[in-house]
Amino acid sequence: MSAQIYIGLMSGTSLDSIDAVAVRFKPSFELIAFHSEPIPQVIDDKIRALFTPGDNEIEQLGRLDLELGELFASAANKLIKYHSLNPDQIDAIGSHGQTIRHRPDAQFTLQIGDPNSVAELTGITTVADFRRRDMAAGGQGAPLVPAFHNALFRHTDKNRILVNIGGMANLTILEADPTKPILGYDTGPGNVLMDSWIQRHLQKSYDADGRWANSGKAVPELLNKLLALPFFSEVPPKSTGREQFNSHWIEQILSSLTSEPQPEDVQATLLELTAITIADAINSHQLDDLQIYLCGGGSHNRQLRARLISLLQPHYLGDTSELGLDPDWVEAAAFAWLAYRSLNRESGNVPQVTGAKGFRPLGAIYWGQ
Repeated sequence: MSAQIYIGLMSGTSLDSIDAVAVRFKPSFELIAFHSEPIPQVIDDKIRALFTPGDNEIEQLGRLDLELGELFASAANKLIKYHSLNPDQIDAIGSHGQTIRHRPDAQFTLQIGDPNSVAELTGITTVADFRRRDMAAGGQGAPLVPAFHNALFRHTDKNRILVNIGGMANLTILEADPTKPILGYDTGPGNVLMDSWIQRHLQKSYDADGRWANSGKAVPELLNKLLALPFFSEVPPKSTGREQFNSHWIEQILSSLTSEPQPEDVQATLLELTAITIADAINSHQLDDLQIYLCGGGSHNRQLRARLISLLQPHYLGDTSELGLDPDWVEAAAFAWLAYRSLNRESGNVPQVTGAKGFRPLGAIYWGQ
């Protein structure tokens, strides 16, 4: 009898690591093991070089696709080894890959990390290309986590909103009323702009606890110009990525200001941008008796969390550890779940979230040994 164990592999927009989890879904959800695989700096540099158009892209992409496939496989194999798992009891790996481009306006998204290599090097059937499958059905390919959030976190008595804060931020709205549909969409930047700014000025990969942002003050003129971006007022379904929210965009806005702000004040403004756009989106749903739970790397940013608590009063704000799943592992677990759904020919997307024409089993399958 199958052990119904699935591995989920996730590398997000922040490029902080490859997260690997092993989970079981029957008779109920169980997180069995987890592992975080650092992304070597040389590969990080190659990924960032492909975020924007450049010379000889196809050659670079082809080589990096294979390197990332090997790295994703290594993360899965280490998870299996370190936690003494039996590979024969693992039904499949759900591998998100690394997003290089996300262009929903052009019905185009690309995640690399060759799933053929993952299947070959682990010997385990691998399910991948989740976002492209949703786009093939007319959707935006994101966000894909709301269906998993609904399966794991919906409550029959409480309205809940899940906020995933990675490089980008997205919401899942789960009303207690079972007749209400699942809703979800990207709200805009999560950590991506703050990470980019601190990397440039302090050579740090992220602003731990938002301490640098807390040392500055938000600049009203800058904040207002950032908030004027049409994306924030667009009606869902909507998704976004680094194509919109990047250092070039920040520089364009900064060049239009009457005076140049201090770097720490820019960081404070970028944190405020993330907080306000998340809070405005949540408040727009006007839900009573609302519980808000954070997940993703941004859930650890104390200054961001404090701003969200302030902006979202009187609603309760916590994180998914209170619901039984550490916020660091939610997204990887979601792609394990999507692999499970795909192999069982069950839908993994939510049409009203992504805009797809109908429910779909999302993944393309790459058979293991």
